[in-house]
Amino acid sequence: MAHPAPRRTTLASRRTGRRHPLVATLMALPLAALLLLVFDGWETVATQASSVGVMLGR
Repeated sequence: MAHPAPRRTTLASRRTGRRHPLVATLMALPLAALLLLVFDGWETVATQASSVGVMLGR
């Protein structure tokens, strides 16, 4: 009887720690662009980004 191959764990499950700041920035840019288009103004995007930064403690 053949034995099934062992399952591999995904790369994401083995990695721990924090994301690189550049990766986090690249993930946030599409949301920032969407806010810029929806709310029609850079000030709103800057205010939202500042609020999130304060909420995260930075």
